[in-house]
Amino acid sequence: MGDKPASFAGSRDWIGTVEAALCMDHFYGVPGKLLHVRIGQDLGGELETLYAHFQGGGGPGMMGGGRDHASKGLLGVCSGPEGHHLLVLDPHFYSGAGPLSRQEAQAQGWVSWRALGSFEETSFYNLCLQHFTPWWSWPHPCITCRPLF
Repeated sequence: MGDKPASFAGSRDWIGTVEAALCMDHFYGVPGKLLHVRIGQDLGGELETLYAHFQGGGGPGMMGGGRDHASKGLLGVCSGPEGHHLLVLDPHFYSGAGPLSRQEAQAQGWVSWRALGSFEETSFYNLCLQHFTPWWSWPHPCITCRPLF
């Protein structure tokens, strides 16, 4: 893609949410909206954006941070009497031993509702919300997607 020096290829350096968004757009044509949250305690300021994304049919999002450097998948947002929560998936999950039930995934911490207050208050966060377009709105649908009649 040209955004990293040649020495990056084959290195053990990590990419972040911004680079992952660039890859999704460059290699797969899936654009994403990038949000930078200066400090974790400001995550609540992005709730309306997150609600609009998921209610509008947006797919899972990506989230990474500074001090909180564990990458996260964002699957949903919820607000209620107990506060605001994000449905977070740990993207490092791997099950070589077979399928995992929803209850097992939750019990093992691979997916959970996390209160906004549980995120690092002093860490910055980058979020990428991918926007998938339905195949019928593509300018040149592939042959397999074309209507049969």
